[in-house]
Amino acid sequence: MSANHQSLYLSSGYELRFESLFVEGRGMSFPCDATGQVDLDALSERARCNYLYARAVVGREFRTPAVRLSDLH
Repeated sequence: MSANHQSLYLSSGYELRFESLFVEGRGMSFPCDATGQVDLDALSERARCNYLYARAVVGREFRTPAVRLSDLH
């Protein structure tokens, strides 16, 4: 992915949000496109590990993730 395309992807205005099953307001969010696709190559190593963890524990620690407008843009 080119740097320009990567920049557009990160500023797309959407995030994939994993909400905690147990703690209200706790969760993890990752930049994504409108369909919920996360570009793993665009994430830092730590964010990539957090994303893979959150995805692995859906139903045990986090709810099914939802695409929403990002508060980050």
